[in-house]
Amino acid sequence: MAVLLPGPALLFCPADRPERFAKAAARSDGVILDLEDAVLPGSKDQARQHLAAAFEGPEPLASETTLVRINGQASGHQDHDVAALAGTGLRWAVVPKVEDPAELDRLAHHLPGTGLIPQIETPRGVLEAARLAEHPAVVGILWGTEDLAAGLGGAGARDEDGALLPAISHVRHQLLLTAAANGIPAIDTIFTALESPARMQQEAAEAAAAGFAGKACIHPQQAAAVREAYAPTPEQLERAEELLAEFARHAGVAPDQAHTAEPSLSGAFRFRSDMVDAPVVAQAQRVIRRHEAAGGSKG
Repeated sequence: MAVLLPGPALLFCPADRPERFAKAAARSDGVILDLEDAVLPGSKDQARQHLAAAFEGPEPLASETTLVRINGQASGHQDHDVAALAGTGLRWAVVPKVEDPAELDRLAHHLPGTGLIPQIETPRGVLEAARLAEHPAVVGILWGTEDLAAGLGGAGARDEDGALLPAISHVRHQLLLTAAANGIPAIDTIFTALESPARMQQEAAEAAAAGFAGKACIHPQQAAAVREAYAPTPEQLERAEELLAEFARHAGVAPDQAHTAEPSLSGAFRFRSDMVDAPVVAQAQRVIRRHEAAGGSKG
């Protein structure tokens, strides 16, 4: 079974702003404390000290909902990040601009037990995504737009309405397929236009429908919008609960186990006016998981 990352709303927070750590965690499903782009070179040492203190203080960060984006290997800062984070109990590390599985080998060696999340955001990274996703330490994929657009030679990643350009959208879905083929979750990229909340929520809804496990955010209001986009409608939830109740009867499992049971246990059966088999059961189970991730209780 794939590792379940925090989600669906993952909120970036600068690692040099420790006064924001708890607030960001409270406003999201998972906080990504950022040592990379959000921190100026002269502040990175201090940011590392803040992180170490936050993991070891009297009210430590919750490891199951805290991710850290370290610096890329080419930056010259990655070794310092790893040294600061080793032994902290860090559970998830986002690795930006990664292109070579050998980088993941080295990180896995120095951060044993930490799940690695490659951030695919360069043309070479896209071409190597399948090899990166196969790495045994990798637990998910995050992707990025702006570095990718720059690497492609374009002037941006989105059109004037905020929609992803076709080439960028192609990569988005290619990486979703790559993650699914390797049984790991994919996290959708950030939406930078804070003045376009409707377009952002539409993109989050598209991500949920397509199969992304969550979406990265840069503002607490976006986190709320992502949660709303991922929450199933009452009609979707009702149908999923009734379908899984029927699945439990055919599969011979307890009703409260239907949302986690192996979907193939029942074979095909009739539900309402449809014939249902394992893939449809799996879809209903995902609806329940989305409901729970958005703060709902089990039916």
